Amino acid sequence: MNNEFDFEGYTCAIPIKPSDTIVLGHGSGGKLSHDLINRLFLPELGKAAPRALDDSAIVNINGQRLALTTDSHVVSPLFFPGGDIGRLAICGTVNDLAMVGAKPIALTSGFVIEEGLPFEVIQRVVQSMREAAAEAGVFIAAGDTKVVQKGGADKLFINTAGVGLVEGNVNISGANAQVDDVVIISGSIGDHGIAVMSAREGFNFETDLRSDVAPLNHLIAAMMNAGEIHVLRDPTRGGLATTLNEIALQSNLTIELQETTLPVKPQVHAACEMLGFDPLYVANEGKLVAFVKADDAEKILAVMHRTRYGEDSVIIGKVIKTTHPQVRLRTAIGGTRLIDMLPGEMLPRIC
Repeated sequence: MNNEFDFEGYTCAIPIKPSDTIVLGHGSGGKLSHDLINRLFLPELGKAAPRALDDSAIVNINGQRLALTTDSHVVSPLFFPGGDIGRLAICGTVNDLAMVGAKPIALTSGFVIEEGLPFEVIQRVVQSMREAAAEAGVFIAAGDTKVVQKGGADKLFINTAGVGLVEGNVNISGANAQVDDVVIISGSIGDHGIAVMSAREGFNFETDLRSDVAPLNHLIAAMMNAGEIHVLRDPTRGGLATTLNEIALQSNLTIELQETTLPVKPQVHAACEMLGFDPLYVANEGKLVAFVKADDAEKILAVMHRTRYGEDSVIIGKVIKTTHPQVRLRTAIGGTRLIDMLPGEMLPRIC
């Protein structure tokens, strides 16, 4: 059949053939993920409400603005340096709420457990979730469990949903970037993806590399008190490159990055060279990218430097006006190259 939909003002008709099947790349967060959403989900499920396509949806109930989000978490292995699937689930949902300027309040959690998984594993995961929720200042209000037969799941899948309060006239969205905005990243990129990959594949690096998985809501609250923020996003699946391309398309502007200021740890850089990866496309779980008013950039940066998860924040680029929205990189040798969205699957099952 043909599905017709309107996406950011463009109406498209894309045929769906019986031979079309899901591949791992549809879960990458990149081009194939967008294709899946645009072809299958938005035409049927996206008609009931505006589709900002941010990390959370904002609904108005009797004058109270609420942020709502949901996420499913699969990762192999379940435990990795710096975190585990439980901490990942809590932090990912808290961060999605915070990225629209909401104050996270409560979460729900659903577990799909494979038959034969030891009780001890579940206990460790649940304890980690409790600790992460306490750190973020949220509570888990409801939950559900399902057990599937052996081979019906990869040990454990966790689905979380969250609700938060959006106060006053807060308006933070990927569609709100403005010309001359300064782009800030809260720290080094690629840590999570490489840490998970090294744990899964048994790679040994000379230095201790840990996932950056962390709740960012307290950092964002401090930033919002320091200046004008137009866009917030956590560059998870698809990495920083894919996230910036999404924002460029939503805002219809060009984002120009400076290669010399992109923060990449030496061990991440070395691992990416060895594996043939680009750090710009490697997942993060405890970093944010912010588009802020140029006059407020230094004030916001100073506040970030005083927080636990923002002490390594740096300015990495700016927003400029061009004919077509794009992301481009000013290289260390003075050239320019375009940075596209992740085309397929790069690091499977990491968030």
